[in-house]
Amino acid sequence: MGTELLPWVFTSGWASGINAYAVVLIMGLAGRFFGVDAIPSVLTRWDVIILAAVLFALEMFADKIPYVDSLWDTVHTAIRPLVAATIGYLLAGHEGSSLDAAFAAATGGFAALASHGVKAALRAGINTSPEPVSNVAVSTAEDVAVTGVMALAMNHPWWAAGVAGVLLLAGIVAVIWLFSRLKRLKDRYDEWGTNALRREDRI
Repeated sequence: MGTELLPWVFTSGWASGINAYAVVLIMGLAGRFFGVDAIPSVLTRWDVIILAAVLFALEMFADKIPYVDSLWDTVHTAIRPLVAATIGYLLAGHEGSSLDAAFAAATGGFAALASHGVKAALRAGINTSPEPVSNVAVSTAEDVAVTGVMALAMNHPWWAAGVAGVLLLAGIVAVIWLFSRLKRLKDRYDEWGTNALRREDRI
């Protein structure tokens, strides 16, 4: 696998796990208007760009509504890794090696599955909050991160891959922290309920 291909595949895979349609849209526009050589020509077709833009708009809307975002994530559990694997395959096929194409597809798919899992877990935890502001804030931050990292990859693919890796690790840590916090809150609630029942029994 070429030295520039690996970071492209990992970065696009990580970003696809968060918002696959944004990745296709950004790559398509970059290839069409900015002449980025690494972008496969199929992604620069207008029908692909328009479809990605429509689906991206739908995701922006659905992704900011509590519980709708989790339903959307569930539906996209297979779609995001598949899109990432396809992009990886196309990126490697762009260089002409079938072995590289297979490895790139697997790398992109697994990277997307990892970041998708982190995103879905975070959203499930955030949805325990009754207010919608946190969903909007997290969704907007995800859109900004995907756009920024993919834009960075256009000129500095290794830097972009490094940022994507750090964000993936940070997401994993955030998931662990969030669910440990939720567990502590549940334990306190259970303890309060148990104590309340004991007080009632004594009365």
